Amino acid sequence: MEHQTTLASEISYSGVGLHSGVEVHMKIKPAPAGNGVVFERTDLADRPRVRASASNVAATVRATTIEEDGTRFFTIEHLMSAIAASGLDNCVVELDSEEPPVADGASLVFLDLIAKAGLTPLDEERSVIAVDRVLRVDDGDRFVMIVPYDGLRVSFTSLNPHPLAGTQYSDIVVDAEAYRKEIAPARTIAYEGEVEALRKAGLGLGGTLETVIVYNDERWLNTLRFPNELVRHKVLDVIGDLRLAGVVRGHVIAVKSAHALNTALAKKIYEAYRV
Repeated sequence: MEHQTTLASEISYSGVGLHSGVEVHMKIKPAPAGNGVVFERTDLADRPRVRASASNVAATVRATTIEEDGTRFFTIEHLMSAIAASGLDNCVVELDSEEPPVADGASLVFLDLIAKAGLTPLDEERSVIAVDRVLRVDDGDRFVMIVPYDGLRVSFTSLNPHPLAGTQYSDIVVDAEAYRKEIAPARTIAYEGEVEALRKAGLGLGGTLETVIVYNDERWLNTLRFPNELVRHKVLDVIGDLRLAGVVRGHVIAVKSAHALNTALAKKIYEAYRV
């Protein structure tokens, strides 16, 4: 029997949001069995909460947003990816803004913070969704699907017409060691020609060359951590988005997928297996 877990100690971390550019203070606190992952606004009088659930996904433009009763949190996928890979079941993420800190632009900072805090097993059994059928979401030439598999595996193909990005592929069996080494350091991506338009739309205001890998028509503007860092970050996002369905076991196969398809699959899984 697998037991649910929570944090052995509280986590504190501050930084700016990737899209908002707003300074945010975050605390991640232990929570009892059955709590799940819950986000809380500490700067509002009634401290409203939103459960990190596929049923609460409200938007997927350049990030994953959850919302409940008018309270929203966005760009949660990097933190959720670290939570998934760490095996953390129950916690409360306290924020004094709508968006977690961008940290390193990936999930490595969050992963290390959780590891430093440690996990405590709880008495209650962990609820695991062991996928026993094929579930698939399509959008033209893009798709994401999950098939039965003993564990969690992600196979992702990224097809980009830009010659610097091109076709990239990543296949990983997700365990703590492989995730930390192969996926957690992979940062989010932007094309230089899009940056001004994104910022005019209120997006990417907290991104820097320290936290975002940027390419233009001629070159990458920063040093890559992996030759295929782009697709590795896509895998990171898939893991974070699918965690909204719960603790999932299966083989995820994706081509050109992004947050909209990822969370649509998470909703399918959630609806197919919820009790």
